[in-house]
Amino acid sequence: MAGMDVEMRGNAIDEMLKKKRDLNPLPEPETLDDLVQGLKIIFQDNEINVEEVNEYMSKYKTNAREWYKYAKFDHHRYTRNLVDQGNGKFNLIVLCWGEGQGSGIHSHSDSHCFMKVLDGTLDETMYSWPSDSEDERELQKTETHSYGKDSVAYINDSMGLHRVENSSHTNTAVSLHLYSPPFDMVECFDQRTGHRKKVRVTFYSKFGQRTPFPDQGPTCTEQADVARTGCTSVETLEPENN
Repeated sequence: MAGMDVEMRGNAIDEMLKKKRDLNPLPEPETLDDLVQGLKIIFQDNEINVEEVNEYMSKYKTNAREWYKYAKFDHHRYTRNLVDQGNGKFNLIVLCWGEGQGSGIHSHSDSHCFMKVLDGTLDETMYSWPSDSEDERELQKTETHSYGKDSVAYINDSMGLHRVENSSHTNTAVSLHLYSPPFDMVECFDQRTGHRKKVRVTFYSKFGQRTPFPDQGPTCTEQADVARTGCTSVETLEPENN
């Protein structure tokens, strides 16, 4: 009964906050800081309204002068750069993709994942989950998408797995990702066999400052056959490295 009472109170608070926003809608975010503060208000709710977050992130028009200090590139892999911890409700991260760089095929640890392209173009390939009843089988592609500047996309584990990549060999790309709840482990998948590997995700920088990398043991990049696993990004590879 006590648990039900807490849930009912939580639902009532959520409804009150939503009604308050309906009566006094958030102003359109003109700056990255506006976006961060508005997202903190939206994520006061216990339940996430995906459409509301998508719409709000879409309203922010990218300005490189605002996110430039978070845009730290690496010649060998894409980078994850923490912008804000969202009062513990979410992580907001700038991902920087060099020419031809991409992620491995991965899940999202039962979290919501929102992605907004800040610069360049990113390609997404989605895959179905591998069957638990089969030892080895190539992952099945389900959808492909291409996202340009200011586009917003969403995925969660019920929708499948995905890989994101900058297919251009002449231009870099930058994207803003929101993960709720935050996580530090993901599953990385071998495209040819469906085998999975749980790996730690860390940050290349935090709040605009480069992050030191203490030794945390083997990661995907340090495994024997990186080409086979497809785990070639900072998100799934680098020790304190969506």
